[in-house]
Amino acid sequence: MHLGDLTHPNQLHGLSIAELEDVARQIRERHLEVVSTSGGHLGPGLGVVELTLALYQTLDLDKDRVVWDVGHQAYPHKLITGRFGTFNTLRQQSGVAGYLKRSESKFDHFGAGHASTSISAALGMAMARDQRGEDFRCVAVIGDGALTGGMALEAINHAGHLPHTPLVVVLNDNDMSISPPVGALSNHLNRMRLSPPMQFLSGSVEESVRHLPFMGGELPAELNRLKDSMRRLAVPKVGAVFEELGFTYMGPIDGHDIAEMKRTFEAAHRDGGPVLVHVVTTKGKGYPYAEADQVGYHAQSAFDLNTGKAIPSKTPKPPSYSKVFGQSLVKLCEQDSRVVGITAAMATGTGLDLLQKAIPSQYVDVGIAEQHAVTLAAGMACEGLRPVVAIYSTFLQRAFDQLIHDVGIQKLPVTFVLDRAGIVGADGPTHQGQYDISYMRAIPNFTVMAPKDEAELQRMLVTCLDHDGPAALRIPRGSGIGVPLMEEGWESLPIGRGELLREGDDLLLVAYGAMVHPALATATLLEEAGLSATVINARFLRPLDQALIHPLARRIGRVVTMEEGALAGGFGSAVLESLSDEAITVEMLRIGIPDQLVDHATPQQSKDNLGLTPPQMSDRILEHFDLRAPLELGQKQVGLV
Repeated sequence: MHLGDLTHPNQLHGLSIAELEDVARQIRERHLEVVSTSGGHLGPGLGVVELTLALYQTLDLDKDRVVWDVGHQAYPHKLITGRFGTFNTLRQQSGVAGYLKRSESKFDHFGAGHASTSISAALGMAMARDQRGEDFRCVAVIGDGALTGGMALEAINHAGHLPHTPLVVVLNDNDMSISPPVGALSNHLNRMRLSPPMQFLSGSVEESVRHLPFMGGELPAELNRLKDSMRRLAVPKVGAVFEELGFTYMGPIDGHDIAEMKRTFEAAHRDGGPVLVHVVTTKGKGYPYAEADQVGYHAQSAFDLNTGKAIPSKTPKPPSYSKVFGQSLVKLCEQDSRVVGITAAMATGTGLDLLQKAIPSQYVDVGIAEQHAVTLAAGMACEGLRPVVAIYSTFLQRAFDQLIHDVGIQKLPVTFVLDRAGIVGADGPTHQGQYDISYMRAIPNFTVMAPKDEAELQRMLVTCLDHDGPAALRIPRGSGIGVPLMEEGWESLPIGRGELLREGDDLLLVAYGAMVHPALATATLLEEAGLSATVINARFLRPLDQALIHPLARRIGRVVTMEEGALAGGFGSAVLESLSDEAITVEMLRIGIPDQLVDHATPQQSKDNLGLTPPQMSDRILEHFDLRAPLELGQKQVGLV
């Protein structure tokens, strides 16, 4: 069968193992072809090709449900559910999404961009099925990295309490998430990889005892207890953990042996209760470069298939904000042993891999456990350390209560660096860092800031560490502006003080973080139209520099706020509330992300769609304040086209 002819996963039914292996080869070829050209997640999908085919051989996808954790491991799923022909549009504007998306396909049963949600969702589906008296199978596929997340363990705890609720959890164990997973459970799985697969003895023992003439087909309580003891002797150590939690454990099995997986999945479906199938796979399977470097090839920009090397950019770029942060934190850790960097399984993405290599004793990776990371840092701060928690803006949402309850209320000196804040591009709605301005400004006792460039980032990091209380700064994805950087000797900024960058009489532009340079460009365009604008780099969200903003707002009378975040409760709202509290009446325009989801596209395409480019913003300002016709402003006439 040609992969391009596969439009429904049920077409896999009846194919021989040899035919399925040929489909697996085609999936890897198409996967590599597309990702090498346009970029995207590579290693996760390559590792689950056979797993996907074997699982779907045992399911009827017209009614059965499969929930893939995170979603970037589901590229093979996409290729066999009718998206082969459009797969070349992966992660591109209006193309195939990089994660599962219910609106994209009826086979995407649950959307997911954040880890550790699959078991909860699949259990919810299974409970709904049973309540409605329906009959279909529910399967969750979760990686061993995502199993470090507390939400996954909470779901396992609940499912194990429901012995008559059929649910299959497939543990895709490749000893990796984005980086190597951490924790006691991961160590158990590591030891199991060195052990040969084991079969349960208890099933055959039970069957034999039942058929003894004097048993009458029933087992007395004593033999039931003996059966359970024998089961635990036969199950590897980590399997016993799941058995104690109420699951039937099967495995570990070879995640690239289709026949063995097919037999195991069929047995799991017959069990009648919660089952965990432990499948050992190789991340990046079938592409030697991805197998050898499982961290580097988790996701890739465009690369040469023959050499595995990234295609270099045509123009050199300044270092990324993440790299500048990582390098600066290493310097600060060298100077102060109290400073500790904490990541939630995102060392490379946040720049903390530099600290891990340089000073491992001042580096902590907690796994995919953002809530734990925040409260762990709070505990450290109680004992005199200065923790710096680096988590993507979109992932820190998961620890909102801990930010309030464990850090904010107690006024603990913990620094949070919110990476990937604002528009992030091809990962789509699940990863856009558009909400942190809104949620951080509501948390008590926090000082919150955002740099206009990478040099100001260095000073803000020092400001956070010098501050005796909770502090947070947001940094955008991608390269910096290209300003000169200092190697050390950075000075703190005065808390709550903005920066006056440009003076004018007709408009006041107050910009926050990544929108400062676009605000300056907008002011230049307005000047060409005959308007002079004052531009403020706000620097701080909490506290606002009212001493700078209020007098200028009173004098000029027209205020524009600019932010790369949600307008609802955002930076513009903070400025508006501040002016209202002092009874300062102005004409005002807030520019930012409206109340909508930002779909996958390049960051520039998203900004174009949202009207966040300088030409679009200048046009909107002229229209909003009705300044396209000649108008008397102050003591002068301004002619506008």
